[in-house]
Amino acid sequence: MHQTKFPIYIAGERIFSNSQKAQEIQNSKNLGEKSQGKVIYSPFEAFYLVETQKAETINTKTNKILKEHELITILSKKHKDFLTKYLVFKALKNKGYLVKTGSKFGAEFRVYDNTNSMNKHARWLVYAIKQSEKSNWNEFISKNRIAHSTGKKLLLAIVDSEDNVLFYEVKWMKM
Repeated sequence: MHQTKFPIYIAGERIFSNSQKAQEIQNSKNLGEKSQGKVIYSPFEAFYLVETQKAETINTKTNKILKEHELITILSKKHKDFLTKYLVFKALKNKGYLVKTGSKFGAEFRVYDNTNSMNKHARWLVYAIKQSEKSNWNEFISKNRIAHSTGKKLLLAIVDSEDNVLFYEVKWMKM
């Protein structure tokens, strides 16, 4: 049986759907945030739904369905290292975690144990970096402090040259 894809609209910075299927997925999988009768998506959630064949994206300016590579181009212009961060998002989703944006914490993502744990605090703040990137110790320390001060653990997600994602949990320790 062929499953029909639901529409996700891209209007400037906003990515949303007002379809019934979007509401159902939001309720069951906690993808997107409900707001004024719509489901608002992060770029990573939207691309995940497109890649998993559940949705198609429509550019509201042209009213055309975007091909996957066109969507990547649009999202990459708006979000530095989009594909690196998306690989981390997808790896965490595929492991069964609930992944939400972490921008108010200065992180890529905040991660909850599962879809039913939104009412609890996130377990991790996640920072995605390419293995080939140089790291800055001061930046690392500040990220660790933010995670610690908000009651979360720091999770470094390192994407290697073959797009594999390695996770390292950083624990705060007083000596």
